[in-house]
Amino acid sequence: MKTEKTYNLLTFFSLYIAQAIPMSFFATLLPVLMRQGEYSLLAISLLKLIKLPWIIKFLWSPLVDRRSDSVRDYKRWIIGSEIIYAMIIFAVAFMDFKSEFALIIGLVLFAFIASATQDIATDAMAARSFERKDSSLLNSMQTMGTFTGRMVGGGLLLMLFRWAGWGKLLPFVALFVLAALVPLVLNRNLKLRERETEKRSDARVLFLCLVRKGVWKPIASSIAYPFAVFILFFLKKGIWKHIAFLFLFYSGIIGILSTLSSFMVDLKYTTAQIGVILGIFGSAFGIVCSFLSGLLIRKIGKGEARKIISVAIVLVASYFLCFSLAGGFTHLTLMVGVALVWGIYGMASTMVYTVSMDIVRDGREGTDFTMQIVITHFSSMIVAFGCSSLGDVFGFSGLFATELALAVVSCVYVWIYQARVER
Repeated sequence: MKTEKTYNLLTFFSLYIAQAIPMSFFATLLPVLMRQGEYSLLAISLLKLIKLPWIIKFLWSPLVDRRSDSVRDYKRWIIGSEIIYAMIIFAVAFMDFKSEFALIIGLVLFAFIASATQDIATDAMAARSFERKDSSLLNSMQTMGTFTGRMVGGGLLLMLFRWAGWGKLLPFVALFVLAALVPLVLNRNLKLRERETEKRSDARVLFLCLVRKGVWKPIASSIAYPFAVFILFFLKKGIWKHIAFLFLFYSGIIGILSTLSSFMVDLKYTTAQIGVILGIFGSAFGIVCSFLSGLLIRKIGKGEARKIISVAIVLVASYFLCFSLAGGFTHLTLMVGVALVWGIYGMASTMVYTVSMDIVRDGREGTDFTMQIVITHFSSMIVAFGCSSLGDVFGFSGLFATELALAVVSCVYVWIYQARVER
C-alpha cells in the first residue's frame, strides 16, 4: 500500500514537472532578453499575459469535471493536452526568435491553453486519488514538481540556450513533455476516492440555494448552467474570507519574484548567471522548502503553519528593502535573498494548494481547485503590474517598500482570519 502511494505521488510529481519546464523557460528567458533590449519594467511585466490561459482556465474547468468520472477519463484529458503542448513547442523550434517574435508569443499562448487544461485534469484526479490526511504530501509533490520544472526550464535550459538556441533546444523540451507522461500511462494503481455526496444538477442546486436566500424565483431560474457551477462555489459558507486569504497571501513576495531577473540584469549579471542563480540555486531552495512545508503542516497543523509563513514573507520583503536602502547588494547578500524569496515562496505555495484542495466540492474537484488557484494567479498579475509600474517610477527601493507594506497587510489578515477560524 505504501509503495502504491509513493508511485502515485511520483506520477503526479512527473506531471507537474512536465507543465513547468516549458513555461519556466519562456517566462524566464523572455524578460531577460527584453531587459537586455532596454524595455521598461512595465513592458516586461506585460509578458505575464502569455499566462492568461492559466487565469481564465476556470471557464472550461466544468467541462473537464463533467466529462471525467474515471481514471481513464482523466488520462485522456491529460495525455491529449500534453501531446498538443509538445507539438506546439516543437513547431516553435523552427521559428526565428527575432523576426517571428509575435507568432512565437501567439503559439506559446496556445501551448499554455493545453498546459492549463492538463493542470485542471491533473488537479482534479489528484484530489480524488488521495485522502484528505495526505493532502499536504500531495501538495508538496505539486510544489516540488513545479520548482523542479523551473530549475530545469528557468535554469539549465537558460544556460544551454546561449549555445544551442531555439532550433536545437526546444525539440528536446517537447520530447521531455511527452516522456513525463510515461509514469501515468504505466500506472495501474490509481484509484479514485468515492464521492461523499450525490452529483446533482448545478442549475437545480443553485435555484434551491437562491430561493432559500429569498431571491425572486424568476431571477433564480434565469441563471444558466455554466454560471451556476461558479456561483455555487461563491455561495459556500465562509468562502469570502478564504478568497481574501488567497488574494493577499502571495502579495508581499510575488512582486519581488516577478522582477528579480530584471533586478539582476541591472546588477550586471549575465543571462547564464541569472539562469544558475534563479533557475537552479533559487529553485533548489524552493524544492527543499516545499517538502519541509508539507512536513510542517502535518506536524503543527494548517493554522499555525499559515501564521508562520505569513511572518516569513514579511521578513523577506524587509530583507530586500533594507539592503536596497543600505547601498545595494553584494553577491553574497543577493544569494541569501534569492534563497529566502524562493524558499518562502515554495512554503507559501504548498500552504495555498493544501488549504485549497481541502474545500473542493464532490464532482467539482477540478473547477473548485482551479478557481482558487486562478484567484492567486490573478492577484499575482495585479501585484506584478503594480509593483513594476512603481519600480519604473521610484526604482527597486520603491518596489520593495510596496512589497513590505503588502506583506504586513497580508500577515495581519492571516493572524486575524486564523484567530476567527480557531474560535
